[in-house]
Amino acid sequence: MGTLDKASYTIGKPQYHIRLGPGDVGKYVLLPGDPDRVLRIAKYLDDAREMAFHREHRTVTGTYKGIAVSATSTGMGCPSAAIAVEELANIGATHFIRVGSTGALQPHIKLGDLVVSTGSMRNEGTTRFYVREAYPAVPDHYLTHALIESSRELAAGDPGVTVHVGINATDDAFYGETPEHIEMLVAHKLLNVEMESAAIYVIAAQRGLRAAMVSAVSGNLVTGEVVFEGVNEPLVQGWENAIKASLEAIVRYEEQGYEALG
Repeated sequence: MGTLDKASYTIGKPQYHIRLGPGDVGKYVLLPGDPDRVLRIAKYLDDAREMAFHREHRTVTGTYKGIAVSATSTGMGCPSAAIAVEELANIGATHFIRVGSTGALQPHIKLGDLVVSTGSMRNEGTTRFYVREAYPAVPDHYLTHALIESSRELAAGDPGVTVHVGINATDDAFYGETPEHIEMLVAHKLLNVEMESAAIYVIAAQRGLRAAMVSAVSGNLVTGEVVFEGVNEPLVQGWENAIKASLEAIVRYEEQGYEALG
């Protein structure tokens, strides 16, 4: 008796965790962590419909400037983000933009700023099931390029928007990040730390998909500028800016023909 081949049970079929099937999502999917942020994204889409909400995975599908776009919440951490990307890919999604929250690691980065990722330090365990330790976690070049361009265009039209571009860290344990660990991240000149991108990048690369990330800064772990209670207004505005930049990046990616270059 052989072992179970999960792929034979999942590809092109209704999915166990996200509760979606073929035709329920567009090829472009925005990936926030929080299910409530899916509804925030839906406000920017035409004809947005909630397709499913199971566990931490809420999905809406609509269009943006005529392009089919979905948004699916990943929950927190690489394990649930990996499930979301795997199952979305099983039903036809091919391009993913994480629209996240992040902690800044350099003193010049402020609450609400946007950070576009060019790679992630793999401080998590999920990707070890996919690749060797030395394998890099990097986003797709052309989708990231479109995201950088759209973010900078947004900033050029709004003096309240600041954009940073560089390498982040992906950690597993929010409360396991000791001062010594944060000092190590800072010393490596990383811009920010979050909890999902490494898995998204690695799975996308292994499956021939495209992934990128823009995050809004929720706090600065160096300066101590954090908001743990009440409404973090700069972060909320950062989410809105990240959503707008992501959707315009999709349009730019399509119009510039970046798909053919990859």
